[in-house]
Amino acid sequence: MATYFDVHPDNPQRRSLAQVVALLRDGGLVAYPTDSCYALGCALGNREGIDRIRQIRKLDDRHHFTLVCQDFAQLGQFVHLDNAVFRAVKASTPGSYTFILPASKEVPKRLLHPKKRTVGVRIPDHTVAQALLAELGEPLLSSTLLLPGQAEPMVSGWEIKEELDHVLDAVLDSGECGTMPTTVVDFSEGAPEIIRYGAGDAARFE
Repeated sequence: MATYFDVHPDNPQRRSLAQVVALLRDGGLVAYPTDSCYALGCALGNREGIDRIRQIRKLDDRHHFTLVCQDFAQLGQFVHLDNAVFRAVKASTPGSYTFILPASKEVPKRLLHPKKRTVGVRIPDHTVAQALLAELGEPLLSSTLLLPGQAEPMVSGWEIKEELDHVLDAVLDSGECGTMPTTVVDFSEGAPEIIRYGAGDAARFE
């Protein structure tokens, strides 16, 4: 059964965040809000958590997981960026974008695209997500909370609690989220390629 945490959208309670982080460090899988929509998240080294996300979303091994980072310094530890890509990504963060980039050695191999050796990274522009990341002190391994057969993600925490109570360890709710996932931009070949149009303005990469 998932523990439900109802936190203030602008001043999330530190005690609740600490409890969520304790669950994450203990191998838990949580649903949490972002600036695009709700996401599933677990600790970076949580092998079972990855499998649980795959099972919930019915994902294959070609799916790009996302490392949700607190800031650009943290993001830079996990991916390789040349100067041009650095400037383009820096100018768009924080925001509703996911960037596909060549992974550094800090990224566990099981998270990489099997052929490209790439990983998705993003920095959310969301108070509660940022507070959770600050409390955790490392990126959250994440995937959009979009269930198989659903056209759009669920927008409210209580709805997620009701639907996924048996497969999650916690739901962090700070009010309704949007239904549009991030815009995904692939920089793995140098030039930007838009893989998915979403919440972030894609015009700057076209």
